[in-house]
Amino acid sequence: MRFLLVEDNVDLARALTGRFAVDGHVVDHAGNLADAELATRTVAYDLILLDIMLPDGDGREFLRRHRAQDNPTPVIVLTARSEVSDRVGLLDLGADDYITKPFDFAELEARARAVMRRLGGAADNKKEFAGLIFDSNAGTITTGERSEQLRNREMRLLEVFFAAPGQIFSKSHLMDRLFSFADDVSENAIEVYVGRLRRKLSETQATIETVRGLGYRMVRRE
Repeated sequence: MRFLLVEDNVDLARALTGRFAVDGHVVDHAGNLADAELATRTVAYDLILLDIMLPDGDGREFLRRHRAQDNPTPVIVLTARSEVSDRVGLLDLGADDYITKPFDFAELEARARAVMRRLGGAADNKKEFAGLIFDSNAGTITTGERSEQLRNREMRLLEVFFAAPGQIFSKSHLMDRLFSFADDVSENAIEVYVGRLRRKLSETQATIETVRGLGYRMVRRE
């Protein structure tokens, strides 16, 4: 998944970014509302982690505009306010969940998973295509009795293809899903990861096909 973390505490932002990266997620960090607004106009995020007290304004205004624009991206608010009325107000503004500072990362991670499950309509992490079972929780692909472990970016790339088999994804779209703004990489990196996935899919009925001039799509092997 690709997350946007809106947080002005640099140490906390660095810690959260590192922990989510270990789980295979891409995290962009915005230290203020202006950068957050720019990021959301540039990238379609899977989840926004939003602090309230920011140098250039109140995160609740960002949340209000976010929902007024019918932006469906879920938002978990990071708040130091523990009053029931404050939490109710955040939910009424359109927050999908909230967590009170200070918090344990394991709890935030669990809340993020719960929000994504609710939006996905299911708690099952396993998906199937052309006889290939992809378990995004375990990071494995299985066909018959053969199972293959995926690395983080291989897993994220396959998540994109499994979400819409047959759909063509451009290199630039795949770059958005795999890398953050801080990653200094070129689109050639996509070719590398597609090549790795193709090798791991070589003995299955699924393959990733190049559509010249357009990008890649996952199809059933003929």
